[in-house]
Amino acid sequence: MARNFRNWLLAGAGALLLNACASTPNTFSQTDPNADFDSYRTYGFHDDPATNTAEYESLVTNFLKVSVAQQLDARGMTYDPEDPDVVVNFFLNTKEKVQSRSVPTMSGYYGYRDPFFDPWPGYAYETRIDQYTEGTLNIDVADAAERKLVWEGSAVGRITEEFVRNLEKGLDQAVAAIFVNYPVPAAYAVKH
Repeated sequence: MARNFRNWLLAGAGALLLNACASTPNTFSQTDPNADFDSYRTYGFHDDPATNTAEYESLVTNFLKVSVAQQLDARGMTYDPEDPDVVVNFFLNTKEKVQSRSVPTMSGYYGYRDPFFDPWPGYAYETRIDQYTEGTLNIDVADAAERKLVWEGSAVGRITEEFVRNLEKGLDQAVAAIFVNYPVPAAYAVKH
């Protein structure tokens, strides 16, 4: 019985640790206060989205179009490539970042405490350097008739190896996180 309790405790601690280490993107949005979002019924996509870097549509653009279409459909809008009320554009940017932090050392023994709490005063510290890629996804919604931006949403977060391996799913989750801030709520939950 003690062994089962110990296994349960270790499993629970591991799950808590994984959840604590998981990073979710920070999202931001700006809305034109004069825009009448209730009047927008149709949407289309910019002819040459900023996520295309060649003479053809990238997979990233394709994935983003599908995700955004699902979000706008859930908000009662209809796709109209010929005469849309709003036009959607995307931009994806990545940059390398470096983060440094001091951690306690004592022949490496007390490193297990990092980042939860510091040791007693008087311990030595070492500097650890972490390098990672940060990504920013912007989604612009522009009034097609007035040719002006009425809403922009963005997500900023670490791009992990898992994200790159599951790009479609990762972009879908980022788009969903961004659209939480859209001025018109979804009528139904979009399945990911």
